[in-house]
Amino acid sequence: MGTFIQLVVDGLATGSVYAALALAIVLVNQATGLINFAQGGMAVLSAYLAYSFLQLGFPLLLAILVAVVLSFLLGAAVERLLIRRFERGDPDTAIVVTIGLLTLVTGICGWLWSYNNLQFPSPFPLSSVDVFGAVVSVRSLGTFLATIVIMVLLQLLFLRTKLGLALRAVADNPVSAAFSGLPVGRLLMVGWGFAAALGAIAGSLVAPQLSLTPGMLDQALVYALAAVILGGLDSPIGAVVAAWLIGVLENLAAVYVPFIGHDLKIAVPFLLIFVILVVRPQGLFGRKVVARV
Repeated sequence: MGTFIQLVVDGLATGSVYAALALAIVLVNQATGLINFAQGGMAVLSAYLAYSFLQLGFPLLLAILVAVVLSFLLGAAVERLLIRRFERGDPDTAIVVTIGLLTLVTGICGWLWSYNNLQFPSPFPLSSVDVFGAVVSVRSLGTFLATIVIMVLLQLLFLRTKLGLALRAVADNPVSAAFSGLPVGRLLMVGWGFAAALGAIAGSLVAPQLSLTPGMLDQALVYALAAVILGGLDSPIGAVVAAWLIGVLENLAAVYVPFIGHDLKIAVPFLLIFVILVVRPQGLFGRKVVARV
């Protein structure tokens, strides 16, 4: 029983890493209707910015805060100068552009800061606590709680604020939103800015656990995309729950399913995607899209 609880707790901690990135992907999709494959690279770049401010003598929380603000401006600039040229065209073209942006950002990080592992300090203590017989690091617990707070704030943003409703309207139908008087271009910039700022927070939470490298979030991005598909592209809660589910199930499968083991546990989220898409194509918490004909 103790092993089971430990696997579940570790899975929730790992899933929180995926969830932090998945929330940023959901935010971009809700604001622009696109899936941003460059989200992981932008989060890593933000973590490197925070690391640079730390080297200049900034306190940790201030360094992260400054990186969040700069990331917001960077995300807005990327949307205005690059993504906007492709938003009105074929969605597949815009997706390819984000993949190219991921490669570019990763290369820039390697060029400026090298590909060596860098130690990024954690905003949480490095001690551990006992939870139902399982050993949990305070750092993992802090990431878990921070993910919950961000999830709730995003859900409130999209469902309870005028800005969130405006972002969703622009993503669903930018033409109708423009006729309604909404500043479509400005809202798209704000959406990308918020996603980049959220990525900065995610990068700062993940970097102490994985060590800071240009490819730090490459594997996490795969799991985050799986969580977004499983949970629903329009549901922050769904993305987080799916990320936790992936983290827990792959841990349990690695130990309790002999033919999977640790080598094949990466197949678990893809098996979940297959099952969920067959049973519920819009995801666990996603909305059905009804098109008038």
